[in-house]
Amino acid sequence: MKADGKNHLKTAWLSDIHLGNKDCKANYLLDFLDNHQIDRLYLVGDIIDMWAMSKQFRWPDSHNQVLHKIWQISQDETEVIYLPGNHDEPLQKYSGMSFGHIQVARECIHTTEKGQKLLVLHGDQFDEQVCFGPIHAWIGDKAYDLLLFINRWFNQIRKLRKKPYWSLAGHIKSHIKSANVAIERYKKACCARALENRLDGVVCGHIHHPEISHVDGIDYFNDGDWIENCSALTEDNQGNLNLVFWTHTQGEAELFNINKPSTKLKEVHTGSEAA
Repeated sequence: MKADGKNHLKTAWLSDIHLGNKDCKANYLLDFLDNHQIDRLYLVGDIIDMWAMSKQFRWPDSHNQVLHKIWQISQDETEVIYLPGNHDEPLQKYSGMSFGHIQVARECIHTTEKGQKLLVLHGDQFDEQVCFGPIHAWIGDKAYDLLLFINRWFNQIRKLRKKPYWSLAGHIKSHIKSANVAIERYKKACCARALENRLDGVVCGHIHHPEISHVDGIDYFNDGDWIENCSALTEDNQGNLNLVFWTHTQGEAELFNINKPSTKLKEVHTGSEAA
């Protein structure tokens, strides 16, 4: 813990923030960023939802604050690497360039404090290997929109009852067989790419399913999203990797540790209440 009250992180991975989308949980993300001092921040794709904004432009002040916060920390204290995904695809052409102090890359390799080499990429590179076809993809998109609609109203009711945010959409998805099959295909495709490059693991996003697991000898880390789960992957000074779920009031976070993947750990951070 630093003197200013912020928790120090060696590295953080954030993806699928979807700024410009009505389901983006920008206030939770602002609370997370305000409560941490981060040495290196990876923005692992779909940070700005250009797809959603092409249908209906929506840019509330909280979304602007997120971009301003990321830009600010990139100037002051944090190395920021932006790896564009499919929803911010136009930025992929700037791979290898920088905007101010923010580097842009399609893929990169991160070495942890323990010497573990991890491939970092959004994950849309594997869509052809995972997708069941255009009809299934269309049905999947419509079904997901419905899940987010239900999730939105469900959590409005929870908020009125002064209960913390909970991802009903994620809970429902976990019980859909075809979704689980697609997730397994995706994990195998990501890990195969890391294995081909003789790396120890892979960090990705894309499918809005935060997870730490071990597949075919490769460590698989999905940092989740800020549409459903409000999750981040973090590395501490010792090189320990954790999934953080920043969805409780007063910055209370649930953590899952790579060294104890079946054990839920809890850590409390002070911070303003996210809405």
